[in-house]
Amino acid sequence: MSKAIRIHAHGGPEVLAYEDADPGQPGSGQILIRHTAIGLNFIDVYHRSGLYPPPGGFPLIPGGEAAGVVMEVGVDVDRLKPGDRVAYAVNVGAYAEQRVIAADRVVKVPDGISDEQAAAMMLKGMTAEYLLRRTFKVKAGDTILFHAAAGGVGLILGQWAKHLGATVIGTASSSDKIELAKAHGFDHVINYREQDFVAGVLAITGGKKCDVVYDSVGNDTFPASLDCLKPLGMFASFGQSSGPIPPFSMSLLAQKGSLFATRPTLFVYNARREDLEASAAALFDVVLSGAVKIRINQRYALKDAGKAHADLEGRRTTGTTILVP
Repeated sequence: MSKAIRIHAHGGPEVLAYEDADPGQPGSGQILIRHTAIGLNFIDVYHRSGLYPPPGGFPLIPGGEAAGVVMEVGVDVDRLKPGDRVAYAVNVGAYAEQRVIAADRVVKVPDGISDEQAAAMMLKGMTAEYLLRRTFKVKAGDTILFHAAAGGVGLILGQWAKHLGATVIGTASSSDKIELAKAHGFDHVINYREQDFVAGVLAITGGKKCDVVYDSVGNDTFPASLDCLKPLGMFASFGQSSGPIPPFSMSLLAQKGSLFATRPTLFVYNARREDLEASAAALFDVVLSGAVKIRINQRYALKDAGKAHADLEGRRTTGTTILVP
């Protein structure tokens, strides 16, 4: 019997139960995967806590990012075969030794990228891809601000943005995290516990401010993030680790310089198969080229998912973390 982490009610890390869970057999258009590595992301915490409604209700197997090997394919699946190495980023269901998933939601992992790297970068790396290449098309000469620079998305996006020729500014909470971010493409990192980050951005840019702010923190960094933007700049809010942004008047965007604001999600950006393939291909290419390096900073056994969640919420992790079945 396959094992999985399941949630039967919202709560803290203690609600993550390690249980028997039959993955079932693949139906039409589906495949059965044996996971070899599973990614850990803050959205998993949101699903566990109830901040985001759990898709499909309870019991819920959380987790949206993993890599593994195809065990079986259902009818009408001709793109994949048993033994293929695949990876994916979906909504939930990854905290399991095995799972059935729609074949059109996975991509093949190319040679040169390990299963652990793939599991560690699909959700975070494709998030970086759409933020940099589609939400706001970063180009050489742009100046960007990214909050939580030492987090999983930050360490990928920092390298990628630097590769594109941008000046990359980040925020972080400790000297260790600042050094980590600087080793991953960030030109400047502001310790937001010791310095007002708006003042830091103004000093770094000589008062010119940024073209775009990427913010997954939410409540703690809003509305100050808007004060870091040039007129006509873009505020991209793609998470809320400190809590949701409170409702605000649209006139605030006018007052701050005719700003643009958006709340993008990976699953909308990659809803079409062709967009998913293009996003994954761009990510694989930039990793295989060496421009972006994927390092795994923490590993936990799948059964210890509760400790992994506690460490993530307690800001005791940096960069990328995986669960190992």
